[in-house]
Amino acid sequence: MSQSIIFRFVLLFYFLSFATQAQELPPIVKYSSDVYNAGNQSWMIAHDKNQFAYFANNEGLLEFNGSSWSLYPSNNESIIRSVKVLGDKVYTGCYMEFGYWQRQRNGALQYFSLSQKIKNKLIEDEHFWNIIAFDHWVLFQSFNRIYIYNLKDNTFQFSDVKKYIFKCYRVNNSIFYQSIGEGLFEIVNGKSVLVCNDERIKGNRIVEIFKHNDGLLLQTETAGVFKLSSKQLSPFFFESNADLQSNSVFCALQLSDGGFAIGTISNGLFLLDKNGKTRYHITHNNGGLSNNTVLSMSEDANHNLWLGLDNGIDCINLQSPIKSYKDDEGYLGTVYASVKFDGKIYLGTNQGLFYKDAKTNNRYTFINGTKGQVWQLFKHDGKLFCGHNMGTFLVEGTTARSLYKQSGTWMFNVVPKNNSKIIQGNYNGLSVLEKVGGEWVFKGKIKGFDISSRYFEISDDNEIYVGHEYKGILKVVMNNDFTIANKFSILKSPTKGKHFSLVKYNNSIYFAGKQGIYKLNSKTKVFEKDPNLSKLFDNNEYISGKLNVDESNKMWLFTRNYIYYFTIGNFDSELKIHKIPIPFSITNAMLSFENITKISDNEYLIGKTDGYFIINLAFFKVKSQPVIITDISVNKFSEPTFSIPIDSEGELQSDENNIVFNYTIPQYNRFIDVKYQYILDGVHDNWSEWNSKSSVSFKKLEPGDYTFKVRAKIANSISENVAVYTFTINKPWYSTNLALIIYFLLFIVLAYYINKAYLNYYNKQKEKLIEENNLLLEIAALENEQQLMKLRNEQLSQDVDAKSRELAVSTMSLIKKNELLTIIKDDLKKSSDENGTKSIKSVISTINKNITEDDSWNVFKEAFDSVDKDFLKRIKAKHPNLSPSDLKLCAYLRLNLTSKEIAPMLNISIRSMEIKRHRLRKKLNLMHNDGLVDYILSV
Repeated sequence: MSQSIIFRFVLLFYFLSFATQAQELPPIVKYSSDVYNAGNQSWMIAHDKNQFAYFANNEGLLEFNGSSWSLYPSNNESIIRSVKVLGDKVYTGCYMEFGYWQRQRNGALQYFSLSQKIKNKLIEDEHFWNIIAFDHWVLFQSFNRIYIYNLKDNTFQFSDVKKYIFKCYRVNNSIFYQSIGEGLFEIVNGKSVLVCNDERIKGNRIVEIFKHNDGLLLQTETAGVFKLSSKQLSPFFFESNADLQSNSVFCALQLSDGGFAIGTISNGLFLLDKNGKTRYHITHNNGGLSNNTVLSMSEDANHNLWLGLDNGIDCINLQSPIKSYKDDEGYLGTVYASVKFDGKIYLGTNQGLFYKDAKTNNRYTFINGTKGQVWQLFKHDGKLFCGHNMGTFLVEGTTARSLYKQSGTWMFNVVPKNNSKIIQGNYNGLSVLEKVGGEWVFKGKIKGFDISSRYFEISDDNEIYVGHEYKGILKVVMNNDFTIANKFSILKSPTKGKHFSLVKYNNSIYFAGKQGIYKLNSKTKVFEKDPNLSKLFDNNEYISGKLNVDESNKMWLFTRNYIYYFTIGNFDSELKIHKIPIPFSITNAMLSFENITKISDNEYLIGKTDGYFIINLAFFKVKSQPVIITDISVNKFSEPTFSIPIDSEGELQSDENNIVFNYTIPQYNRFIDVKYQYILDGVHDNWSEWNSKSSVSFKKLEPGDYTFKVRAKIANSISENVAVYTFTINKPWYSTNLALIIYFLLFIVLAYYINKAYLNYYNKQKEKLIEENNLLLEIAALENEQQLMKLRNEQLSQDVDAKSRELAVSTMSLIKKNELLTIIKDDLKKSSDENGTKSIKSVISTINKNITEDDSWNVFKEAFDSVDKDFLKRIKAKHPNLSPSDLKLCAYLRLNLTSKEIAPMLNISIRSMEIKRHRLRKKLNLMHNDGLVDYILSV
């Protein structure tokens, strides 16, 4: 076999393998471990009355309330293998431990162990893999034994110890379990009764047991399905047996509609109808599951099928009115147009034209020759026309024939009152297709108009209105046979803009764009704004003005949060507005190319960038559910948050004024949006805007009474309740009534003491004033006394000066006397020497007695001491080495006498006097520049 043949064979096998996988699946919501922040694997799933979901996870008990996930590790930090909800308790089993969780007043779960009561009776190394609730009993199953807990008296019973109990099962009011190597047992009155020990099930593990007519269906892991009736075991074959027989089944579940869910190892999930026929085979490969190994399953009250996978958690909306075809491998591309024609579904995409039989899930097949962008699929006259980037094709079953190649074709419209003529909008203007001799042919381009015509509509008077995003709306006046454009003009309103469109609906031409929705007035030929329809673009809802009209005479519009369709009113021309709450982020359509097509009575196909989805309007009903406050957290400034009770009115301290409310509606449908609205009475006057956040925080609330209210909108339905929580933030201790009374009493006491202090102050001020006056008088007296003393001092100074003058006069007198006596003595000496008389000598002797220095000094000293008291003592104290002669000289110098004046008093010559002064300087240790007299005067 040549390589090319092998390659073709492999390629054909590849496409055929995908053909079996092309399915329109129910919506699947995927949660990765990064989203719920826990382990990859979940071994069992349960739901409570509020539709909260619980998962036995590798990291602990995982709770999901529809908005947020919470993880509660097991008390011994082991993997939780089983979970079951009974009333308000969530029972779990793990390694050597089982018990229950109960919700506390603050909304969190707290664990209470049951196995601790019988700790000494546990078998070493037990894992509790399954929990079954039955009447007032709860069964905890390990691989060795079943522990039966009586809820009435809190006692335990124990089944017989087995080598390997694979699983226990509840079927209606019966409890079964399989012991590998022994067979299937039923627990009756607390005893194990053998039901079947057929060799075919002794070694084949029974994954699940279903009730079926007069017997039981046993789904095994690898041996298929057996029917047990009247203790007789026989093979049982589902219609999908060929699909299932090669798979290893890990878990199974009978659904509420009678169908079956079969979870496999490595081959995803099989969903069967009640007859066992495969409805869906969902795997990771066909864009369905997050992982191909299904470890656990559970169906909630809203018919969502939850899957615990080997890596992640998925939720399948089994009864959703929406089914999705996801083109993960990029085979189709973005869907721009679709139509159901002659029993086939045709899809026009950016990669060409595809088809499949409408009644099968076969893969779409590419129509040769149509590679490229498809813009529109148009049915008319029993024919299907394809507007394509390469021109116009006529689709005939599984082939397409080119009608026009000169330019790309945007769209088609039939000429009013002439079904044999079609106008097509091209990249370079308008052209005509015409039916000639029973065949459609290209008639020719309309002359005089060469502008791209993505949108155009024909009025009843044969005027063509062309929509151009960069020019606006052009009005083209045609000749009668639509071959020549006589003239065209651009309308003033509406103006140009991106993402607008034109469409003809109910014989009226509509324009939709960012400016609003307009309707052409057939009389005035002016587009007039429709205020009612234009409101749909309020609140930032506008994303595109693309309008679509389907075969059921509905006009469709896509906005940011809704899909709208319009129908004709019963009694007037005003359109009825219908709203489907599917946001654009979920539809994921190509902006400005949104498209929708009716494919059956109530089913519509909507194109997406990665496939399409089908919506059934008959089943699009939203169940109203209550909104629940799940947690209220408060904190002081810069401190950790803590939860408070949510089942009673709250009382918070003044510094606990930062509060966070968490709330939810357990809505798990992928295509249904939930929004919330809240109000805090005491802060807000009006309800908040609708938003999807499931929490709100308030910071630095003032002391007072508050009531928090929250409600939800599920699609178009308001929640059936308003959740309310009332709380009070107390005043700080210094603002309480008691504090105010204390403040009042303190004020009175303070006022009393202030008044007392005031009186004391003024009394003291009075006394102080008196003291100051007395002091002033004393000061005045002292000043007078000082004045008197000053006068006395001045008088004394005058007296001293007088005495100094007297002393000086006396001293001078003594000096003059001594000088005179000396002169007389000298003269007498001369006379005595000449005459030698004795009488003269006697006179000289008398003179010497009168000029004795000691006598003069004593007189002088007495007078000097009286004038300059203690001077001689002071200088003697400073210079002890001074002799009496030196002191005498110091006293004369202090009187500021010159050497010439002092010499006679000392009875020495002037030269001797200078020598004496020099010696005195040395004794006084004076420097050369120091003045002797100045120093003596300073002592």
